[in-house]
Amino acid sequence: MADPSSYRPRPGEIPDSPGVYRFRDEHRRVIYVGKAKSLRQRLANYFQDLAHLHPRTRTMVTTAASVEWTVVSTEVEALQLEYSWIKEYDPRFNVKYRDDKSYPYLAVTMNEEFPRVQVMRGQKKKGVRYFGPYGHAWAIRDTVDLLLRVFPVRTCSAGVFKNAARTGRPCLLGYIGKCSAPCVGRITPDDHWDLADEFCDFMAGRTGTYLRRLERQMAEAAEEMEYERAARLRDDIGALKKAMEKSAVVLADATDADLIAVAEDELEAAVQIFHVRGGRVRGQRGWVTDKVEEITTGALVEHALQQLYGEEKGDAVPKEVLVPALPDPVEPVQQWLAERRGSGVSLRIPQRGDKKALMETVQRNAQQALVLHKTKRASDLTTRSRALEEIAEALDLDSAPLRIECYDISHLQGDDVVASMVVFEDGLARKSEYRRFQIKGFEGQDDVRSMHEVITRRFRRYLAEKERTGDWADGEGLADDARHPNGDAAQNGDAAPDDGAAPDDGAARTDGRGLTDGQELTDGPALKDDDGRPKRFAYPPQLVVVDGGQPQVAAAQRALDELGIDDIAVCGLAKRLEEVWLPREDDPVVLPRTSEGLYLLQRVRDEAHRFAITYQRAKRAKRFRAGPLDDVPGLGETRKQALIKHFGSVKKLRSATIDQICEVPGIGRKTAETVAVALARATPAAPAVNTATGEIMDDDDGAPETTADAPGEPVSAGTPDERRGQER
Repeated sequence: MADPSSYRPRPGEIPDSPGVYRFRDEHRRVIYVGKAKSLRQRLANYFQDLAHLHPRTRTMVTTAASVEWTVVSTEVEALQLEYSWIKEYDPRFNVKYRDDKSYPYLAVTMNEEFPRVQVMRGQKKKGVRYFGPYGHAWAIRDTVDLLLRVFPVRTCSAGVFKNAARTGRPCLLGYIGKCSAPCVGRITPDDHWDLADEFCDFMAGRTGTYLRRLERQMAEAAEEMEYERAARLRDDIGALKKAMEKSAVVLADATDADLIAVAEDELEAAVQIFHVRGGRVRGQRGWVTDKVEEITTGALVEHALQQLYGEEKGDAVPKEVLVPALPDPVEPVQQWLAERRGSGVSLRIPQRGDKKALMETVQRNAQQALVLHKTKRASDLTTRSRALEEIAEALDLDSAPLRIECYDISHLQGDDVVASMVVFEDGLARKSEYRRFQIKGFEGQDDVRSMHEVITRRFRRYLAEKERTGDWADGEGLADDARHPNGDAAQNGDAAPDDGAAPDDGAARTDGRGLTDGQELTDGPALKDDDGRPKRFAYPPQLVVVDGGQPQVAAAQRALDELGIDDIAVCGLAKRLEEVWLPREDDPVVLPRTSEGLYLLQRVRDEAHRFAITYQRAKRAKRFRAGPLDDVPGLGETRKQALIKHFGSVKKLRSATIDQICEVPGIGRKTAETVAVALARATPAAPAVNTATGEIMDDDDGAPETTADAPGEPVSAGTPDERRGQER
């Protein structure tokens, strides 16, 4: 715990002007970002008697080790810079909304020749019209399914569209009348574009025109005794009315507005937003946040506005935003909203009428969301706290391990040996901190040696980062074993592209991004040199858990000893009996089967195993897909596919002459010669075998050649269950 007086700036050093300030902890991580009209007055509030500070503010200033600031010209610039830094640094003490997932929109791609109706998430694209956001994607699909009877706009993907155009046959929706089938020329591009424009008009709230037109056409058909056509029009009218009922009119004047309500107590706050477009509620979303410091309702509203409109522009910011309390001061926020919209935005508190009544409904939703969240969180917090306390007691730690890192080794019979590092903070997975490693020091299967290498590389990076930032106590420094033979800090050699993975938000992002299993990316480019970025090896754990027994634990402890690190606890969790092993102990620690601490360690270990085996399988699949064309310099994926498409297989390409290869579009003579030489040097792949009959399949028989360019894997000996048993 730091003493704020140890890093308090002199009053004369702080400028009396608008700006943004950052508090950093002892590891140089940014833990809080704030803005102020007067930096001098605002920062002085943090350095008063600790007894007078809000408990959470007191925790923040005692966790911090330094403070710095940036001066700006206006309060609007301060607001913009504060939002940018909060998104960039992800400070732990700032107001952060847990439910910051990307909400789905109903999108119409008016920038295409044949506009498509689809569900879209994430950043908005130019030329696409958006309606929403909706709470669930299925709500969008239900609405679209009803409207396609009247507006049969294209909904298929580009691949389906091109395939239908090639075969001359539309998809099922084209046969049942829910698509006008532009893929086969049933409607011209201009008529289809007009149809999509009418769909957008209806979604924008201009519904009366279409209903009256359909009713008039139905009456005319009935008068002319075209009863089947009249019945179809009657059903179309019913579908439109049913779609309209899903979003009932709440404001009679066709208002475009967002209503924001806040329900709060001393520790937390729930925010609810209703999106009203054309007088109808088009979407609803909600967030929950911890109140890190003493904060007013107006300040919570300001943070909600930043979260809601920070990435939006144009019509995504409505003309009117109704709130329960105004930020103080309100002018910079209103000006910021107007700049994002490109025109004036009314930010106000509703006083009477329908808008005030709707705001009361939003407020009730916020209150219910807070009550529900607290009901769930109470048991969750209690359970996680008890689990951490049980681990600390069982392992004889000085305090609860708030940050736990777990390591696992994965391979398939000694091939593609990789390792994973997963991080749990406060008992919850911190997927943005996950890392992955390739074993480089040796080849073959040796879990103990692999564990020693991974722990050494991870904490060598930690020590190098600590030295780089100058964050050393007197007498500290990199141990001799932690340096390369040339005497430099062991930093570059361990910063390989595979020594890390970007956020694994398969359940979630992080940081707001959302990747599923198999989408983890290497973080070579993400290891930035600027201070304070969260994707670092610079933050040490209180506990290192390894997947394994006594040998793996001993290897991990030996790696830490060689680096001179003696303030990080190590343990291992063996799968056979779920025993907890400690370094230099002959007997394991046996936790009760009902122990929350054991359950947390199991979850950490299982997550490390999942992350490792996902990476190992991805590497193995990539290796199997590799082929002789991959080694041709300057030959990209597009031209490789063109060659395979032109010749049909690598075998036929191998037998082609240079002149024949030059016939492929985009392939020059020099490239053709390089391809021919590479294929001549490569060993031909073994022929594919029909496992049912034992027959050798050749390209002439119509079977694809089993090469690295084909996506399949070669058949290995044994059943699928036996092969999974060989995978570690």
